[in-house]
Amino acid sequence: MHLTLHQLRIFRTVAETGSITRAAKQLHLTPPTLSIQLRQLSEAAGLPLYEVVGRRLRLTEAGHDMFEAARAVDEPLRRLEQQLSARQGIERGRLKIAAVSTGEYFMPRVLGNFRRQHPGIEASLSILPRSALIERLNEGLDDWYLMTRPPSDRRLENQQVGINPLVMIAAPDHPWTRAPSIGFDLIARTGFVVREQGSGTRLWTEEWLQRFGVELRPELELGSNEAIKQAVRGGHGLAVISLHAVQLELEAGELVMLDVPYFPAPVYWHLVQKPDRRLTPAAEAFHNHLLAEMPRLDQQLVQRLHDNDQPWPPTDHQA
Repeated sequence: MHLTLHQLRIFRTVAETGSITRAAKQLHLTPPTLSIQLRQLSEAAGLPLYEVVGRRLRLTEAGHDMFEAARAVDEPLRRLEQQLSARQGIERGRLKIAAVSTGEYFMPRVLGNFRRQHPGIEASLSILPRSALIERLNEGLDDWYLMTRPPSDRRLENQQVGINPLVMIAAPDHPWTRAPSIGFDLIARTGFVVREQGSGTRLWTEEWLQRFGVELRPELELGSNEAIKQAVRGGHGLAVISLHAVQLELEAGELVMLDVPYFPAPVYWHLVQKPDRRLTPAAEAFHNHLLAEMPRLDQQLVQRLHDNDQPWPPTDHQA
């Protein structure tokens, strides 16, 4: 076969994005240029590598084989490129981070600070539901994965890097905001606004309710933290959500943090990767940067909890 590393890198990007247009934008090339390279790669393989279904590009079996080969070739070359650059005293290379949905409230700032310190490194951040992030972890598409509930059914490199307190929120006029105490009977009769199945926050809420012998009764099921907040503000019920996601609304008085047993929930951020993944210099630099940044973010959350008379770390009653 007569194929080039350039063609393999293009094919890998197209396969990961599922779109020639998105891949062209990421690679700073034109879609016609990508189409020509993909056609030449298919001709070299002697088989079609993909088909277009609706607006989505879908790999054939031969395409999946080519994708695995492209990944196998690209990763050591990318490491070599960065290692040689590091020996020259030049910082460059590519960094790919994936985080669960709540990461959208702080990871862009963290990554922006990193880029200002390392302007020669190209960086991308994917914000995904937990199930989609685990799929990317399984395929090894990124340098680091940030989540609160790493899969427990496999061996992973897993480092706790910060706190992610879960709090219960309500609209300011919700009856629970005026209740002198919130007992099990109230909890058992309450409907919750929840994220999709498989969400880390939803899993924790289900486990918390089980302590009272109660099953989760979703009032609404929504696909984003922003939708959750709007539903609670609109009077659709209560929600369990990361404190990262509601700091502005709490400060503005648009939402209220409730004093409920077992809250704030002691949840933590974990930086995760497969144990056999060799880190590039860019990935190692980001790891060190994140460890330096998280204590400042943690302190902001702890101060917010203390201002609301909710201690952190949680007491024995809450843990």
